[in-house]
Amino acid sequence: MHETLIDLVGVKKSCALLGRVRSTFYRRRNPKITKEPAPRPSPPNALSAPERVAVLALLSEPAHCDLAVDQVYARALDEGIYLCSPATMHRLLAGSGSSSDRRAQRTHPAKKRPELLATRPNEIWSWDITKLHGPRRGLFYDLYVILDIFSRYVLNWLVAAHEDAELAKEFIEDAILTQGITRDTLTIHADRGGAMRSKPVSQLMVDLGVTRSHSRPHVCLFTG
Repeated sequence: MHETLIDLVGVKKSCALLGRVRSTFYRRRNPKITKEPAPRPSPPNALSAPERVAVLALLSEPAHCDLAVDQVYARALDEGIYLCSPATMHRLLAGSGSSSDRRAQRTHPAKKRPELLATRPNEIWSWDITKLHGPRRGLFYDLYVILDIFSRYVLNWLVAAHEDAELAKEFIEDAILTQGITRDTLTIHADRGGAMRSKPVSQLMVDLGVTRSHSRPHVCLFTG
């Protein structure tokens, strides 16, 4: 129908009558033919397969694996050896997946997530320090709290003007003495805050026979 109308009134008027865009009409009438990109010819000075293997072997030698590519290139020149340019060395390393550090990397085991299960009261405690808003803007207080994770009972709490390791030591010691905890029967869990890992608190745990437990690094107490 469109072709018939074009023969009668022309392209412009027929597209206006049918509500079509002229550019779309022309694009569909004369589709653009895309050509496959021509393969890039290999340069005449390209390295052969054995030569590429020799370059990678040179870079992977024990004496060279700790060196930068430019250093390996310079050492090879000092010994009268020229295989290729430093740029080609980089390109071959990238193609073989060896462009990163080729030295043996030291690995560290993942931090194990602590899992504590309490079956009775005064078996596992958890303590933390949180900020409380003061009476005016910019003024905060520190709330120290110890919970028994079996009963969720608040064993001790304290509001202080600031966080202090000696104050934390006295706070924990007071809770332990009040509850009558005996040696080697209690585990206290905390995050890795300054007061939690301080020397006074750590020494107190050792003196009273309390087992310490900490969250993984950069994980807060309630998710660690």
